[in-house]
Amino acid sequence: MRRARQVLSLLACALLLSGCQKEPVEGTTFAMDTVMSVTLYGGWDREQTKEVRDWMLGRLGWLDGLLSAVDGDGDLPTLNRAGGQPVEVSERVSELLDRALELCEITGGALDVTAYPAIKAWGFTEEEHRVPSPAELAELAAKIDYAAVEVEGESVTLPAGMEIDLGAVAKGYAGDVLAETARANDISSALLDLGQSTIVAVGGKPGGKPWRVGIVDPARPGSYFAVVELADMAMGTSGGYQRYFEQDGVRYWHILDPDTAAPARSGLSSVTVVSPSALTCDGLSTALFVMGLEEGADFWREHPELEFEAVFVTEDGGIYRTAGLEGRFSLAKGYEDREVTVLE
Repeated sequence: MRRARQVLSLLACALLLSGCQKEPVEGTTFAMDTVMSVTLYGGWDREQTKEVRDWMLGRLGWLDGLLSAVDGDGDLPTLNRAGGQPVEVSERVSELLDRALELCEITGGALDVTAYPAIKAWGFTEEEHRVPSPAELAELAAKIDYAAVEVEGESVTLPAGMEIDLGAVAKGYAGDVLAETARANDISSALLDLGQSTIVAVGGKPGGKPWRVGIVDPARPGSYFAVVELADMAMGTSGGYQRYFEQDGVRYWHILDPDTAAPARSGLSSVTVVSPSALTCDGLSTALFVMGLEEGADFWREHPELEFEAVFVTEDGGIYRTAGLEGRFSLAKGYEDREVTVLE
């Protein structure tokens, strides 16, 4: 058995042009099992901008502890071992859970926050990987059901034997919190790299041009195949290349299909979602990966209220983007000859 884990900072793919009048205030921390970075342009008070940066980095650590499902005395571990009894959770956890369950419902369960026992069974929480038997997978799948979660204010009830993990939306939620903080402190230009899969652009670059952010090539994770221009937008990617292991020549990734409790085999290598909300990007990139290209494209057409665009990469290397990315999407150097199909 071989474990492989590709960690590629999206910030490293950001194509930052020179000539800015002000030096950025930057900071890095480790949270939610990855390296996260913030780059802020205050432009009027550098010391105050540093204070905002420090608050952001501290907030990321706080949210990491608050939203973790790992064993401990936090809200989610307490809920997961409550045996069907109601648990009072913090306002932040209740807020995120409400929004996550809404995405679960609108995606028809392609995103399901109650898949945590299956994620653990595959060994993705402790990085001690194994392939569960068909009988075990059937038992695990029977216990995945977001609709069984009851939320009344800050009281949450989870049926005995079920467990919740908010990992599919936690980084996006953190990105939205940080972006709101930046705007509240008159920071009109910032790039927030939430590590591996999520990036948030506050405004455009100093000078007004949009940020240019690369989309990782799932066949060559050390490079990017396309560039998306972002201004007051977030971008999130889910792909089989991000966390996986191999056994007997078969690759198993961490994105599970709630119907089977096994890695989603939808014919896709990655999905990138662009939206004003980082939480939406995170949740939908996972759901669309599970759906596959055809169902995912139909979902995009049927839900304009979600205000998102998407880029799909199939296992055979096909590239598909939604029409709303016109003028904001371009192929990267070395990929100019690749065909891109526009979904309308």
